[in-house]
Amino acid sequence: MKKILVINGPNINMLGLREPDIYGKETYRDLLTYIRQWSEELGLETECFQSNHEGEIVDKIQQACGRFDGIVINPAAYTHTSIAILDALKAVAIPAVEVHISDPMTREPFRHVSYAGMACFKTVRGKGLLGYREALCAFAQ
Repeated sequence: MKKILVINGPNINMLGLREPDIYGKETYRDLLTYIRQWSEELGLETECFQSNHEGEIVDKIQQACGRFDGIVINPAAYTHTSIAILDALKAVAIPAVEVHISDPMTREPFRHVSYAGMACFKTVRGKGLLGYREALCAFAQ
């Protein structure tokens, strides 16, 4: 059974409260429930991690080396700023899929650059929480 690490960056823990017109009304707890259900359906083992701190995300990526077969990552705001997360993903060389609940390409210009995405083999954006299912499916195939 493939083991997949699901990493969520800053403010994802505020789903349901934070700009529901952009991110929806479902909560982070809802997301965790969906990921558990989808993982079971797809025959994957998942571990979820969320942090508002860049260094903790880098540490978690580094700790994944040799333990996980894939990473699903929503770096959130760090998408557009963190070369450290990019470097960590490149260092561990674990296949990764980037997920965005909204579509950054239809938002402010500063959101159009994704550093983490440069180390990912696939990006899913603008599909709400279902984007995580699509990302997990990429590892189930």
